[in-house]
Amino acid sequence: MHGFYTPFVKHKNMRVAGIMLIVVGILMIVFSGFNFTQEKNVAKIGPLEVNKQETKHVGWPTYAGGVILIAGIALTFAGRKK
Repeated sequence: MHGFYTPFVKHKNMRVAGIMLIVVGILMIVFSGFNFTQEKNVAKIGPLEVNKQETKHVGWPTYAGGVILIAGIALTFAGRKK
């Protein structure tokens, strides 16, 4: 099994990881976050339930997408065959 993990596989994995980071970085730059709705049970009295829907936002700074994009580019170039 020693010969199974060759340098080619290592470089290919680095390129795939780099491309994935590039895509995630671009998406993080384009979309600054996302919203989702969460339903909470406020009260339960016998068969009667009172629920409340809350909208929450998950966001990140735009520069975080740029950092991930640059890391993806670096990994892609580092994974090239020499």
